[in-house]
Amino acid sequence: MTSDVVLPLPPNAPRVRPNRFTRWLGRTVLRLGGWRMIGDFPDVPRLVLIGAPHSSNWDGIWGFAAKLALGLDIKILGKDSLFRVPLLGLVLRRLGVIPVDRSRPQGIVEQAVAMLRGAERLWFGIAPEGTRKPVERWKTGFWKIAKGAGVPVLPAYFHYGRKVIGIGPLLPLTEDMQADIERIRAWFRGVSKGRNHDA
Repeated sequence: MTSDVVLPLPPNAPRVRPNRFTRWLGRTVLRLGGWRMIGDFPDVPRLVLIGAPHSSNWDGIWGFAAKLALGLDIKILGKDSLFRVPLLGLVLRRLGVIPVDRSRPQGIVEQAVAMLRGAERLWFGIAPEGTRKPVERWKTGFWKIAKGAGVPVLPAYFHYGRKVIGIGPLLPLTEDMQADIERIRAWFRGVSKGRNHDA
């Protein structure tokens, strides 16, 4: 754990070009909100980061603040409808958000796998619930992307009670997708607390 609100990035983590203002802005937003980060980032160049629970639009604010404060280059999927507002679309693209038409899910997994396989360094972020609403089952996309690209899964969680964004250990995958997803979801239940509901 560090005394700063964010964690240090290891050498192999993908980074954006250094920008003092955005790093300061991210740290300031986290400090004003009372948030801090705990855990350790793994020193691997490619992975799928899953963030849960995703229960509020506030998750995006704190998550993007952490991303800016860290100087971390992570690609994230976002609803294509958000990009219809030109200025917002420009900002989201600068933040590493990739527009996705959720009414046409064909090809999303394949595109993400190709991106990960073709990159020297790439962290790909996704919310396994696929929505801010409570769900009985997580979507399987994150597992298929990680498995298809041959990269590990890194869990990141919100705990609104303690105002913590936590980074967990790399979680290995097996050949049993449903068992893996249940095991990973159980791990989140032990550490996370959403704003409106839990994982």
